[in-house]
Amino acid sequence: MTDGALRAFLAAVGFPLDPALGPLTAGHVGAPVHRASHRLPVIVYSHGAGSHRGDHTIMVQELASHGYAVVTVDHTYDTFTEFPDGRVLVPADFPPMFPRDFAADLRFLLDCVEQLAAGRSPDVDGKTLPQGLLGALDPQRIGAFGWSKGATATALTMLADQRVRAGLSIDGPMQPTITADLDRPFMMMTADFTRAGMPDVAKFWRHLRGWRLNVQAEGAVHKSYGDDAALIPQAGKILGMTDQQIQDMIGTLDPARAVRIQQAYPLAFFDQYLRHRRGHLLDGPSQAFPEVKFIR
Repeated sequence: MTDGALRAFLAAVGFPLDPALGPLTAGHVGAPVHRASHRLPVIVYSHGAGSHRGDHTIMVQELASHGYAVVTVDHTYDTFTEFPDGRVLVPADFPPMFPRDFAADLRFLLDCVEQLAAGRSPDVDGKTLPQGLLGALDPQRIGAFGWSKGATATALTMLADQRVRAGLSIDGPMQPTITADLDRPFMMMTADFTRAGMPDVAKFWRHLRGWRLNVQAEGAVHKSYGDDAALIPQAGKILGMTDQQIQDMIGTLDPARAVRIQQAYPLAFFDQYLRHRRGHLLDGPSQAFPEVKFIR
């Protein structure tokens, strides 16, 4: 995150930390594209309500480290973001942002991906792009994933746009109710928004006509899938939070295991349906991940 967006985010969530203590990542602005002879498959990411594009860096970096180009977005008016001129916007009640608005943003990103793939820059200011980006993306191999509201937006994007070949929901509520059939591969990692507890999720599941899978990690809650699983325990120690307070926020799933789960399963899914690299992780329960249950 940029400094301005991070400061606004920390203030809003009540973590009075110095932004200098913010987590370090392997990513940086202007990083050159590393690729071999083939174009890179693309995955677009949609954050949850009141979140930001860096919220699932654990997943994004893992996918990028395996040769994917991951495109993240700040959904303006429902995010913490800093514009090039220094303006910082925080989530607001007006204008309201719905999953369909998020989906419209994702479809705009798909247009940008196609421009980049064709060797044209979509940057409105004409800024220099990272070395090797033009022509590096494969518009025929596009996937999408999102968390919470962004997961619902992922499903809506796939229903409206055939360019997305595979979609992943990270604990999405699937509201408003989705009543159209989806014929492409779709995977759900559920926690709070389960088929058993959420009629909208159950109804969406019944409309999945292609390959489908629902997995769930024991002890997981809504924030177990995402960077919060790793960051909140660390921030909690600095702020003097009790173990129970931390557990109330991220569940009983061990943070280190949560990280491994959210790295392994999305990678296995997109490898199978964007690269035709079939492994065995998605076939059924795994001894390597005994916490992960397959919901039939």
